[in-house]
Amino acid sequence: MSKRTIVNHSPINWFEIPCEDLDRAAEFYETLLNVKLERAELDENPMVIFSSEQTGGAGGNLVKRPFRKPGRGGTMVYLNCDGRLDEVLGRVPRAGGLVLMPKTPVPGGHGHFACLRDSEGNHIGLHSY
Repeated sequence: MSKRTIVNHSPINWFEIPCEDLDRAAEFYETLLNVKLERAELDENPMVIFSSEQTGGAGGNLVKRPFRKPGRGGTMVYLNCDGRLDEVLGRVPRAGGLVLMPKTPVPGGHGHFACLRDSEGNHIGLHSY
């Protein structure tokens, strides 16, 4: 099976979400987004990957590293909900997170967003057109 080459013209190419408990975080995002994420290891550092092939855009990963700590004051990442923002927000409590800001319109007709706290304490955004 040949690998597909994805050309991403978005300014966002890759993201990392730091975790204290990689398995708990993976379960959170798999439940939240209703996807199966890929487990991998690089130089004996485990990670869980949001594949760009799977997302159709920017890829990223969940990481547990001594120099990356989860928390609400770090980088803000907005995950694409592809028209399913209400559905995804409905899964936040079951996944172990907390909705911090409900579905809110983006000015100028740029869709809607919401914010949550994930299972690791990270502040994560959701966006959908």
